[in-house]
Amino acid sequence: MDLSRRAHLSEWMDEPCSYEDFRACLHDLEQVNRLVLAYRPTLRWLQQFADEKKSPLHIVDVGCGGGDMLRRMQAWARDHHVAVKLTGIDLNPYAARVAREFDKAGSGIEWITGDAFSYQPEMPIDIVISSLFTHHLPDMEIVRFVSWMERVTVRGWFINDLHRERFPYYGFRALAWLMRWHHFVRHDGPVSIRRSFSPEDWLGYIQAAGLNAGDVNIATVAPARLCVGRVK
Repeated sequence: MDLSRRAHLSEWMDEPCSYEDFRACLHDLEQVNRLVLAYRPTLRWLQQFADEKKSPLHIVDVGCGGGDMLRRMQAWARDHHVAVKLTGIDLNPYAARVAREFDKAGSGIEWITGDAFSYQPEMPIDIVISSLFTHHLPDMEIVRFVSWMERVTVRGWFINDLHRERFPYYGFRALAWLMRWHHFVRHDGPVSIRRSFSPEDWLGYIQAAGLNAGDVNIATVAPARLCVGRVK
């Protein structure tokens, strides 16, 4: 197992599949995220904006999947009395359907099917976040994504993704088998880790996007997360 560089592999949830399989996969991924405390790094990063109560913060989640991160952010905003406008964008047409199905009636979260690079909202974007999205992209698209976030955001951006390490790879394989998660999750989880990142990878992307490395924070968060944040 060579984890010295990103693997060029495909994930089943990115391939053509039935709505039922896609929905079941996202259902189990939400359970994974709860179990491994995957929301915690993003919510901690948002905490610095908790005192901004005058105008709504427009937060866009790129690659939102079933929307579980945005639902957690909505609960965070409610608990901290922060006004927010939440938008989830995903290229997969099943994602918005799943998110609306999982969503509580009247939540007010906007679900959009489309390419984030083409998104032109009426309200400026304060913050872009993503979770387990960037490892699906080739290197040059990651650089493009970082450049886009830097250009369109008013307050900053945050990437929550995986750390390419041996222990998470084998640990997730064992956990997924034990929990009997959907076969997409059992296959794609280890593949995701092999497609994910080291801190050195992120330094390269940041520099290639024309940013100063000192303006971006790269942090490892147990278990198995590697997060990249920028506050303007």
